[in-house]
Amino acid sequence: MVKIRLTRGGAKKRPFYHIIVTDSRSARDGRNIERVGYYNPVASGNDKAVELNVERVKYWLDNGAQLTEKVANLYKAAAKAA
Repeated sequence: MVKIRLTRGGAKKRPFYHIIVTDSRSARDGRNIERVGYYNPVASGNDKAVELNVERVKYWLDNGAQLTEKVANLYKAAAKAA
């Protein structure tokens, strides 16, 4: 099954997440199919907290991919803003 989920990056105590499309059996930070955006929970100032390619996410959802809970919340917020 294909999932759209977060993969962690960044430094210790400074998380940064990429929003990726991947096979559900692969590891959290393992191989991915496509990177469709990012989420920066510690963004401040002019930094963007969420950047998401809504068109590509919609494409993957139409082809049977499933969103994780957190990504579903981010997608809902990004779709509303766009």
